Amino acid sequence: MATSKAVMCSLTQLRPLTCAASASASRLVSHPPDLIKWVTREGGFVHRAVKIAQLDSSNGLGLVAKEEIPRGSDLIVLPHHLPLRFTSLEQEDPLLHDLARQVPEELWAMKLGLKLLQERAKVGSFWWPYISNLPEAYTVPIFFPGEDIKNLQYAPLLHQVNKRCRFLLDFEQEVKRAVGNLTPDKHPFGGQEVDASSLGWAMSAVSSRAFRLYGEKDPDGIRIDIPMMLPLIDMCNHSFNPNAKMVQEQDTSSMKMQVKVVAETAIKEDDPLLLCYGCLNNDLFLLDYGFVVHSNPYDCIELRYDGALLDAASMAAGVSSPNFSAPAPWQELILSQLNLAGETPDFKVSLGGQETVDGRLLAALRVLLSSNMEIVQKYDLGTLQSLDAEAPLGVANDIAVFRTLIALCVIALGHFPTKIMDDESLLKQGASGSTDLAIQYRIQKKSLIIDVMKNLSKRVKLLSSKETATAEGQVTVNN
Repeated sequence: MATSKAVMCSLTQLRPLTCAASASASRLVSHPPDLIKWVTREGGFVHRAVKIAQLDSSNGLGLVAKEEIPRGSDLIVLPHHLPLRFTSLEQEDPLLHDLARQVPEELWAMKLGLKLLQERAKVGSFWWPYISNLPEAYTVPIFFPGEDIKNLQYAPLLHQVNKRCRFLLDFEQEVKRAVGNLTPDKHPFGGQEVDASSLGWAMSAVSSRAFRLYGEKDPDGIRIDIPMMLPLIDMCNHSFNPNAKMVQEQDTSSMKMQVKVVAETAIKEDDPLLLCYGCLNNDLFLLDYGFVVHSNPYDCIELRYDGALLDAASMAAGVSSPNFSAPAPWQELILSQLNLAGETPDFKVSLGGQETVDGRLLAALRVLLSSNMEIVQKYDLGTLQSLDAEAPLGVANDIAVFRTLIALCVIALGHFPTKIMDDESLLKQGASGSTDLAIQYRIQKKSLIIDVMKNLSKRVKLLSSKETATAEGQVTVNN
């Protein structure tokens, strides 16, 4: 009965979507079972030097080395039955599968989230020792107060946050319709009410902790890539320079798949265990994991390709006679090949990240700022899309392109209502929780734009010096 009360308490005390996200390390129950002991008791392996520890106020709990661990050491091994998974091959609860089919693929975390909620509500669940160790709240934007959602100041992310919130509110009604008349013994959540808040908790728990791995085989014998929640492993924090890696291999004794974390480097005493969650931008890190990576090399800003906007940027940059709004037929054809024109164009382009400038945007600018069709047609799209291709259509063309892009960056910066100096001042005043995260996020976006401008300005300076040297050389020859 005590367990039943604890489960019911944890379900009914979830925070509503309008409340602030928690940055604390509070778990679902105040004294959860020892997770390391549970994993080992259930046939898993945990290196003797691995411990759970409080890392700091922002990162919460994580895994730390108690002593030096040699490179190549197995850190954690989970047998096949320990990961929490939910696949279309399961037939144990048709209602849960019916609900999962209503979840759009981009919100895949909600599908496994339904299974997580079911296990959380189930008295005596096999996974309760793991679930009880999960955070009570998450720092993702769907739990931000309305003011801090606005404080993100970046329209593409605001759109995604609002989209997720709307989905949760709508899905709550779908769940209530599906389970409304069921008796507790047939109810997938043990007769307990599941609202948008608990659905949001489950979706956030999965998005921030699950890994996509090979699961069971489909009828054709092909292994399906499915999300799994990996007890203990999911307490490894993120780094683009990890000291550990995850390996999935077949257990020789059972012939079933097991998941391992192996030390990729020697790990020093008191160092945290770090995995790479993926080469993601800060939008995804904040939306799914609830944190922001400073100076993220994969971060970018999303723009809409718009002829009128590019005309304005070119004129502001002093580029003569831009014709982005009225391209020539041959230019229109190339835009169609770049999928920036035609019947179903994709106008989403970006600045930043590994490319610095979205290849399609770069090619479009080079083509539209050139009036020489014969020269343009000498180059393939790959060359025109490459920033490494040095001035394929001429130095003057690339200078005009880069100046237009710099002006576009200035316009993008102008869409943020505050400056970086203002944001840093707010952080110094002691902003906390979701406010702090929102400010950090927008600082990183603005810093990224400034870095792109610096990069392009250097390119303009280099090209201008070459253009000057070439002109001086021609004068010398003529004399």
